[in-house]
Amino acid sequence: MASTTEVKWDANYDVLVLGFGGAGATAARFAADAGATVLLVDSAPVGHEGGNTRYSAQLIGTARDFKGAKKYYQNLTAPYHLDEEMIDTFVHGMVEIPNYVQQYLGAEPFSWRDHFPAKGEFARNAYEEFPEYGGAESYDFTTVNAKFFDAALWRLLKAEVSKRADKIDVLYDTPAVKLIQDPETHTVTGAVIKRDGVLRKIHANRGVVLTTGGFENNPEMLADYVGASKLVPLGTLYNDGSGVKLAQSVGADLWHMANYESLGLGHGLAFAVPANERGRLMIGPQNELMMHGSSFVIGDDGTRYFNEAEENRHGHISNHGQWKVPLNQNHPYLIFDAAKKLELDADPIIGKYAPYYDQIITADSAADLGQKLGLDPAKLTRTLAQFNDAALAQNDAEFHRADDSLRTFENGPLYAVPLQQAVLNTQGGPRRNARAEILDTAGQPIPHLYGAGELGGICANQYQGGGNVAECLIFGKIAGENAAAAKDDVHVAPVETATSDFVIESDDQLQQHFTTEPGQYLGRSKAGVGDEIVVRITVNDAKKLQQVEVLQQSESSDVGLAALKELPAQMVAGNTAEVDTVAGASASSNALKAAVKDALDQVN
Repeated sequence: MASTTEVKWDANYDVLVLGFGGAGATAARFAADAGATVLLVDSAPVGHEGGNTRYSAQLIGTARDFKGAKKYYQNLTAPYHLDEEMIDTFVHGMVEIPNYVQQYLGAEPFSWRDHFPAKGEFARNAYEEFPEYGGAESYDFTTVNAKFFDAALWRLLKAEVSKRADKIDVLYDTPAVKLIQDPETHTVTGAVIKRDGVLRKIHANRGVVLTTGGFENNPEMLADYVGASKLVPLGTLYNDGSGVKLAQSVGADLWHMANYESLGLGHGLAFAVPANERGRLMIGPQNELMMHGSSFVIGDDGTRYFNEAEENRHGHISNHGQWKVPLNQNHPYLIFDAAKKLELDADPIIGKYAPYYDQIITADSAADLGQKLGLDPAKLTRTLAQFNDAALAQNDAEFHRADDSLRTFENGPLYAVPLQQAVLNTQGGPRRNARAEILDTAGQPIPHLYGAGELGGICANQYQGGGNVAECLIFGKIAGENAAAAKDDVHVAPVETATSDFVIESDDQLQQHFTTEPGQYLGRSKAGVGDEIVVRITVNDAKKLQQVEVLQQSESSDVGLAALKELPAQMVAGNTAEVDTVAGASASSNALKAAVKDALDQVN
């Protein structure tokens, strides 16, 4: 490539942020606050931005005291090494999280340790995920309200970007396809983005920030780096590993490539779904229901391969002193009897979930079931017999499943449902330092290139919940401020103006306008998982509700969207916005109810 001073640029900004999740939103916001003009681009279409932050539990890892939390984090990392300056920066940032939430997000910090202190309960087990490690008592979760899985943190992060519309332009459905690097100085001076099918060169005067997330939606990279043939994502569908490849193209070193986090049924399983669809996260009651009683999980050879009822920590289970995600199976199945099927059918979430009830395979015997599943019939017959023997003896000698979790199978039909190993996120990506600078293979910063978030996540071994969201906030701020800082480079001449007629109109500034007829009213709510929900209601002369139309929404395309389709008819039938929420989609349900109530309040 010729010197980048000769590139014909299409647009010019101080800072270019690639990826609009929690880290990208944070980096863009703090770069703007440092006086930079910012372009923030995301490969997802409008309404699907947010990365995994949007789908996360909204729990921010927090440190009560520096010394104890540093010890805890060192124990989580062991036996691997992590640069001590990185640990110190991260832990110091976690100590400051309550102040961060209050000062930068305008929310009152809610401490889980203060509000949910009981030992043995779900909350305590979550914020002390490894209680046997020294320093665990120093860890906490901070949230922006008393709820979780409600996207409240994500909405605040995005709102801070929207407040700075005079400084930050946002483009959706606009992937970055190449970094532009000066061949002599190795300075990253911009990137090529794809907008409306056209490649555009965007110059960054001061820095480029990579926050494109991991590679959990890239089958080839999953096979190459984590050794998994297939994983079903529980978060965004747009983390395709592009950031890893962009960083590699300019000489970045990689780290933590084999590390990923899971969660869900058993050791982090989900009901199987087609490729390019999100899996459904089920924890708590659903996990206990499926993994206790007359049910077990088999791997690819028709045998059990783990203790279904044991504790899992983000999909990791105990493995000779370490906590590891079990070896991925290509075709795991849940095997159960008629008694368990009645229990599953009755569950308000599982029983209404199509990937469960649409995929049930039935057979009269273990041998017949084995044939239908393409397994050795004798091996599955033996596995069932061994499980029944363990249940009768109340002694699972092979996997040590708790006695009270074992129940013999009834005589009669057997059932199987396909499962998949789930993935929350990968940690691997470009190595970075405490200043969020991306490093080359010699350990030196690549000039003007920064990174934050799950792309090159800090977690090297065992993961404590809340850690990735915390690093989005901590390293997002560091990356944004350092990218925005004035540079002393004399090798690359600054670009004062773009050299093409390409004009960027920020997608965040495009407003939709909706009309009403007599008897119609618009209602709005920002309480959902996505952006604002806009509804239009129609009432008759008696002021009775006749129709509820959802005009604008960006809720999750699975359960959230199902709620928006199901509830309007119930509201019309009952002439009220106060209907039952859809199980598993409470945030979307409540947002729709609030929007309809907003419209009804306008009816005279």
